Amino acid sequence: MKCLVTGGAGFIGRWVVARLLQDGHEVTALDDLSNGRKQNLAELEGAKGFNGLVHGDLTRADVLDPLFKQSWDLVLHLGASIHVQKSIDDPEPTFRNDAIGTFRVLEACRRQYFTQNGLDLDAKHFDFDRDVPKLKVRSPRVAVMSTCMVYDLAGGQAIKESHPYRPASPYAAAKIGADMLALSYFHAYRMPVAVVRPFNTYGPFQKSNSEGGVVSIFLKRDLANEPLLVKGSGEQTRDLLYVEDCAEFVVRAAQSEKTEGKVVNAGTGRDVSVNQLAAICCSAGNRVDRVAHDHPQAEIMKLCCDPSLAKDLIGWTPSTTLEAGVAKTRAWLANNRWAW
Repeated sequence: MKCLVTGGAGFIGRWVVARLLQDGHEVTALDDLSNGRKQNLAELEGAKGFNGLVHGDLTRADVLDPLFKQSWDLVLHLGASIHVQKSIDDPEPTFRNDAIGTFRVLEACRRQYFTQNGLDLDAKHFDFDRDVPKLKVRSPRVAVMSTCMVYDLAGGQAIKESHPYRPASPYAAAKIGADMLALSYFHAYRMPVAVVRPFNTYGPFQKSNSEGGVVSIFLKRDLANEPLLVKGSGEQTRDLLYVEDCAEFVVRAAQSEKTEGKVVNAGTGRDVSVNQLAAICCSAGNRVDRVAHDHPQAEIMKLCCDPSLAKDLIGWTPSTTLEAGVAKTRAWLANNRWAW
């Protein structure tokens, strides 16, 4: 298949590109490099099927229009602003990139769908239930990346897709809006759209200066013989998903008809406190210190995924334990100090 990955030079995007290439697909990455890095894709350059990186802002028509002059079979939309605190300090860029950016990508896919079937983009009262089976060309399959930060406080339970939402930051609100917009394109236009919602992902190529990359942050400080800094009480828990397991989930969910029109969580079903994680990442002789939390009002104290829907729909279960994933990430960081 011909695949477009927005945010393809980002942490998860890089691994999704690699997985698609491994499966024999043709892949183009789009990224504005505001958070992604060219170096993330360096070892994939020259790989069979990789058409390289397009540097551009996905909210701009002059970027998307040329890209969609070719036809895509699969569009994996991972491009987004991902920082909670930045969204609190200045909400507009996050809304533009996450909500409006998702709209732009969905509209580009709809235009491809309509145009290839000879439909008028401005046609009124098209009956999709009646007329979609007659169309010669199907819409590109679309997967929209969500976040577990959309969920309400969970108490002691694992979080299912039906769990209530809580927009505790502009980031969470923009992602909720993007997710609902994506599902509307399934219902309104019968486009094969799925919302994929991995929990806290970690692993090689994740930045170690980013608020979401707690594993990489801890490991980088430990490798530099600096104290590990735990924000707040450290009692908040995270369900930590190794990035290669995440990429497999995203690709499989994007390709399956069973996920169309659905939100699907991905996680391990096991959560650990940040205090426990610090102990796993901390070498003998190093220490763990506590610092003030940046945004306690937006914190979710317990994040544990119920991944049963992903298993039921696409047969996906993660294969990497936390201990094995931390060891792989430590080894990668030790050998790739450019990523620090």
